[in-house]
Amino acid sequence: MKIRFWGVRGSIPTPGPDTVRYGGNTSCIEVRTEGGALIILDAGTGIHPLARQLLWEMPISAGIFITHTHWDHIQGLPFFLPLFVQANHISIHGPFDPITSQGIDQVMNVQMQYSFFPVREAELCARIDYHSLSPGQMVEFGDARVTPVLLNHPVINYGYRIDSGGKSLFFTGDHEPHTNIYKPGEDNFDSFQSLIDEKEASIEAMLSGVDVLIADCAYTESEYAVKKGWGHGNFASALALAQRIGAKTLFCTHHEPGRDDDALEAAFAAALSAAPQKGCDMQLAREGLEYTW
Repeated sequence: MKIRFWGVRGSIPTPGPDTVRYGGNTSCIEVRTEGGALIILDAGTGIHPLARQLLWEMPISAGIFITHTHWDHIQGLPFFLPLFVQANHISIHGPFDPITSQGIDQVMNVQMQYSFFPVREAELCARIDYHSLSPGQMVEFGDARVTPVLLNHPVINYGYRIDSGGKSLFFTGDHEPHTNIYKPGEDNFDSFQSLIDEKEASIEAMLSGVDVLIADCAYTESEYAVKKGWGHGNFASALALAQRIGAKTLFCTHHEPGRDDDALEAAFAAALSAAPQKGCDMQLAREGLEYTW
């Protein structure tokens, strides 16, 4: 299995001289299986340079799995060039939104309205299929099995586990560890903590034994202390999760848009110093990084 990072920034694209080393595009990861399946995790602005590369391979069949519908994870989708070319087959997967009662097809319906985009969805030439997924609903795509896992974010967010040929990875999308809204000693603290423990245990059971974990590490621990409830993880929480599930490699992604390359490396170094890796190889994701196992 091979992955390549095309977008690792969170919240908003940040191109410029201060983000050259790690990149300024938002979330997009290319996954290739040994059997040749092409899976794309998220469709942030990083999907556009990926699309330009894919023009040399057409016709293509690709599965796009969207973690959630916040802008930084979908804003590149209308610029995914294979959608405009006949003979390509693109299947778009993602969560059903219980608030709007809309499926994942709303991602294109909304973005390609004339108010926001000059080309209508009806003008796309590729064959496009939409699949709104339920938590735990495994999808077979080529020689891969892709399983969505419901995680903690202010909108429905799926992490995706991919298994193929005895190898595996998990991408969290945006995820904040569950925390107790009550203080120790308050009446509801123990019962709420039991619910949290049960939820965390079920998530970790789904992730158990993955080779590679790609996790939301937006914050440092000090930043997270004042940003609880914003829906993002931190370096320490991601490393702790990786160690609990037995992941061999952890890639930290969703880099804060206000953190330039130097500041990102400094925050990462501090996190490594504070929490030894204990058998898990912890790395910063960067645009263009390829990893094969």
